[in-house]
Amino acid sequence: MYDGLYEKLREVARQQSTTHYEDIAPTLGLKMEDPADRVRIGQILGEISKQEHDADRPMLSAVVTHIGDERPGLGFFKLAQELGLVGTMDSETFFIHELKRVLRYWAIPAHADAD
Repeated sequence: MYDGLYEKLREVARQQSTTHYEDIAPTLGLKMEDPADRVRIGQILGEISKQEHDADRPMLSAVVTHIGDERPGLGFFKLAQELGLVGTMDSETFFIHELKRVLRYWAIPAHADAD
């Protein structure tokens, strides 16, 4: 499901980088200008994050941020709370922590090459 986006996010993480919602929208055939498409992008990223969590991997969607503040959307934080990942951290600390976890995970060659 959403293999093209998943591979794009993995590649961004392998490169130890981040990307923007505006950059991933075309991968899904969606536009950030459309409010319904923005909601759908969030839903898809949430599905990917849940799958990653179920596989004992960090939230890969941490590599997707807004242009300007370079932070993920509110849905990222809401899902992290639902999954019990935030604990006592504030949202900023959690985001930095989770992004570092993602980048460390995908930097390991055995993980980067896994399908």
